[in-house]
Amino acid sequence: MPYICCFFLGVTSATIATSIGLLAAVCLYRYRFFGRNFLNGLVFILILSPEIVTGAALLILFSMVRLHLGFISLLLAHIIFCIPFVIVTIYSRLVSFDKNIFEAAKDLGANDWLIFNRIIVPLLWPALFAGWLLSFTLSLDDVIISYFVAGPEFQILPLQIYSMVRSGVKPELNALCSVLFCFTFALILLSQLALGKKA
Repeated sequence: MPYICCFFLGVTSATIATSIGLLAAVCLYRYRFFGRNFLNGLVFILILSPEIVTGAALLILFSMVRLHLGFISLLLAHIIFCIPFVIVTIYSRLVSFDKNIFEAAKDLGANDWLIFNRIIVPLLWPALFAGWLLSFTLSLDDVIISYFVAGPEFQILPLQIYSMVRSGVKPELNALCSVLFCFTFALILLSQLALGKKA
């Protein structure tokens, strides 16, 4: 059960974080608005802040809004801490674009939606794929934030491994950690290949 929950949580949070991160990165790249520089800096602050601080802050937030700790709180937490990584991945790809493409599309009568749907998204597929894989990997391996917001009734694979370590290292634990490490490494390698192939 923890294996299925962990996989489903990773896929769901990575998909939602990638969708939100795509919209945020495009807005930061294409539009000028009040607070843009602040939001741009906030993305890097969220990446650099320690996970224990993020976990404690999310626990306080969920307690204030009286959200029951379980799958929903875990999903929201994983989406929140994955979004900045997606934004940075996609934005770094966006800045390599030739802006004349968008001007040419406007000259040919395309509106913002057509430019986004027919030009930006197809050109961003490698970055989107890399951002999704990175988010999935972060969600799959997270222990500290999950420990704060999972609650006593919900168990995922990283928390189960953590509880198994506290009772002693066993051969089953070594095998499980090795499989998880190889799987995570393969995902990161795949995301780097997706970015590098287009670059």
